[in-house]
Amino acid sequence: MAPTNAMADVLIIGAGASGAAAAWSLASGGLDVVCLEQGDWVDPTDYPHSSPDWELHRQTDFAKDPNVRQRPEDYPLNNDDTPIVPLMFNAVGGSTIHWSGHFPRFRPSDFRVKTLDGVADDWPITYWDLAPYYEQNDANVGVSGLSGDPANPERTPRQTPPLGLDTATKTYIRGLEELGWHWWPTDNAIITAPFGEGRQACNYCGPCDMGCPIGAISSAHVTYWPAALAQGVRLITRARVREVTVDRRGRASGAVYYTADGGIDQLHARVVIVACNGVGTPRLLLNSVSSLFPHGLANSSGLVGTNLMFHPVTFVTGVFSDPINGYVGPLGMVLHSQEFYETDTGRGYVRGFQIQMGRESGPLSTALGNFPGEKVPWGADHHRVQRELSAHTLTAAVMIEDLPEAHNRVEIDATLTDSSGIPAPRIVYEVSENSRRCLDYAIARGRDLLDAAGATQIIGQPITRETGWHLMGTARMGDDPANSVVNGHGQAHDVPNLFIIDGSLFVTSAAVNPTSTIQALALYVSDWLKQNFRDVAS
Repeated sequence: MAPTNAMADVLIIGAGASGAAAAWSLASGGLDVVCLEQGDWVDPTDYPHSSPDWELHRQTDFAKDPNVRQRPEDYPLNNDDTPIVPLMFNAVGGSTIHWSGHFPRFRPSDFRVKTLDGVADDWPITYWDLAPYYEQNDANVGVSGLSGDPANPERTPRQTPPLGLDTATKTYIRGLEELGWHWWPTDNAIITAPFGEGRQACNYCGPCDMGCPIGAISSAHVTYWPAALAQGVRLITRARVREVTVDRRGRASGAVYYTADGGIDQLHARVVIVACNGVGTPRLLLNSVSSLFPHGLANSSGLVGTNLMFHPVTFVTGVFSDPINGYVGPLGMVLHSQEFYETDTGRGYVRGFQIQMGRESGPLSTALGNFPGEKVPWGADHHRVQRELSAHTLTAAVMIEDLPEAHNRVEIDATLTDSSGIPAPRIVYEVSENSRRCLDYAIARGRDLLDAAGATQIIGQPITRETGWHLMGTARMGDDPANSVVNGHGQAHDVPNLFIIDGSLFVTSAAVNPTSTIQALALYVSDWLKQNFRDVAS
C-alpha cells in the first residue's frame, strides 16, 4: 500500500452504499482512489443472525441505534430533540450490513414535487437522468423482482425472479385484492438465484437485518467492494476522519484522520468525496472549520445540516386466528402497494405513502410488544397470550413521504464528543402537521387492509421512534447556491473539487426506501466526475 501522505486522485470518506459504488466506478475509469472508513470489515461468522439469542443481540450489541450498540467505531448522537432516532452502522458496507434489502426506485413525480404539488422544491435532475444508473446499479448488485408494473416506468428484467409467496404474503394479498388496491412484487436487493462471484440464492432463513451470512443480500461489502479492490482502490479501515482540509485557494486538499492505534495521519487528494450518510456528512462538514470556512465547509448558504428528512413510519398489526408464520422469511418486503402514493388533496394532505408487508420479529419481540404495541402480560395469561400472538400477526408497515423543512436539522452538539474527541451531532426534528395528517390517513388504510385480510384484532401504533433508517436532505442538490449546498452533479457550490454522494443530496424524500436512488446518484456523480476530472482537479 502506498503511504497515506501520497497524493491520490480521489479520496472517498465512507465505505457504505454510495462510497462503495463510487469507488468502483471511479477506479474503473482509471483514477487512483483511496477510501477512508471509520469502521472495519465485519466477519460474517460474527453476525448474530444464526445465534439462538439473535433477538437479544438486535436490542444490544447489534442494535441499529449507535447509542445503544456502542461499538468502538460508533459515534454518539444527541437524540433528545427528535421523536425519530437515526439508525446507522459503521463498517465496510455501512448500513447495508444492517438492512432488509428493500430496493424500490423513486418515481418520476418524486423529482418534480414543486411543479406538481406546489411544495418543497424540484430536483435539478429528473428520473430519466438517473434511469441508466438505476439500471447499471441493479445489474451490478443483483435485484430480485418482476418487471412490468404499470404504476412505474418500464425497466429491464430483474436479475433474479421475485421472492416467493408464503402464507403471510398470501394473507396480505387477500386483503389487497378484496379492496381492489394495486400491488406488485417489489424489487429487492436479495438474489433468488445464484448471481455474481460465488453468491448464493436466498434460502428464506431470515432475519436479514442481522447480516446475511451467505451473501444473498446485495450489501455493498459483497457487491461493490470486491470489484473496487480488484480495480486497485485502496481501502483504509478504522480511520476516523476529523476534518476535510482546504488549501489557500479554498479547495479541498484531503483529510485529517485518527488511525486505528489512535495516532493522527493526513491524506492528500485532488478531489474529495464525502459519503458519510445524512447525519455523518453534515457533521463532518460542520466540523471542518477554517479561516476560509468559519461556519463549516461548503456552508456559505447556511444550509449544511438543514432540511433533514426521515421517513415517518408506523405499524398497524393484525392478529389472525390461524398461524401465518409472519416471522419466517426475508425482511425485504415481498410486495408493496402504492395505491396512495401520489397527492390527492381530498385526503387533507399533500404527497403520500407506501404500504408494505411487515414481518413479525420473533417471540421475544412479541412478548415485549414490538409490533402489537402491548407487552404480553406476566402471570397466568402469559403463555395463552403469547401463543395467540406468536406466528399469528401480520403488519402493514406504512412509510410516508417527509417534506423538507429547514428547522429539521443536524447540528454540532455543544458538549458531546466521540471517543476521539470529535464533536458529535445533535438531531433537531419534529413531525410536520402535513405528516401527521398523512399518518392518520395511512393508519386508517392499514386497518382497512388487515380487516379485509381477515384479522380478528387490529392494533395501530403512533409514529415509531426507532425507525430513522433513512437519513436525507442535509446537503441538498440545486441550481441556486443560495438554496442548496451542491449542484446537480453533487459538486459543492463553494468548493469545486468537493463532492457529496449520499442521501444528504436529496431534495425530497419520496415515500420509498432510498438506497437504490443513493447508489444510482453515486454512479451518476462519478460518471460526470470521470468525464470532467481534469478540469475539476486543476
